[in-house]
Amino acid sequence: MALRYLLFLIEVNNLDNNSHIGEIVYSKSGRDSNRNFIVIGILNKEYVYIVDGSLRTIDKPKKKKIKHLVFSGRVSEELRELVLSGQNISNSMVKSFLQSEDTNKEV
Repeated sequence: MALRYLLFLIEVNNLDNNSHIGEIVYSKSGRDSNRNFIVIGILNKEYVYIVDGSLRTIDKPKKKKIKHLVFSGRVSEELRELVLSGQNISNSMVKSFLQSEDTNKEV
């Protein structure tokens, strides 16, 4: 598991455009529709890797087409810096950030 994560980090750090890493996205199609995730990697112009800490963990991120996501514009700077620097992030960190952002929604 750790080896897969390290290879993933090397792949992430070699990309030119990391502007969406750490951003909250909303899945609008697929089995995981109507759920919030955090982008932890960009594969190419069509695909990103997303996690939510429970359904999709750090060890097994979901490869998702960008056209099936809605980008919120809200970014976790802490998670973003950890991913870009190659440090480990935990599923509990991802879950707690998503839960805190979910409670800040206006009703």
